[in-house]
Amino acid sequence: MTSKVEKFGFALGKAVKMTVDAAHKHGIWVGVCGEMAGDPMMTPLLLGLGVDELSVAPANVPQIKFLIRRLKSNEARELAEFALECESGAEVLARAESCVHAVAPGLFENQVPG
Repeated sequence: MTSKVEKFGFALGKAVKMTVDAAHKHGIWVGVCGEMAGDPMMTPLLLGLGVDELSVAPANVPQIKFLIRRLKSNEARELAEFALECESGAEVLARAESCVHAVAPGLFENQVPG
């Protein structure tokens, strides 16, 4: 099964970045909702691209808030810049996982694989 991060390819990353840049140029915020917004591996990518708001399922709110509180903006921007230049979804996934586990190592301790 392909993860959301692996599907987050060059074209999708560019589209999100272009949308954010155009909206911000006109004073409009950008929000993302759905599974992508609630995926901890996507959080640093989306924030690094400049997304202003993530709308997630209530069950995911504590996890995403925990991650956001520990994430530095420069870490998120560096990950997003890497993703925009990278052609391999697997490389982006590896970098995203590394980032998330480095800034919030306790985030996944209580999860049961499944």
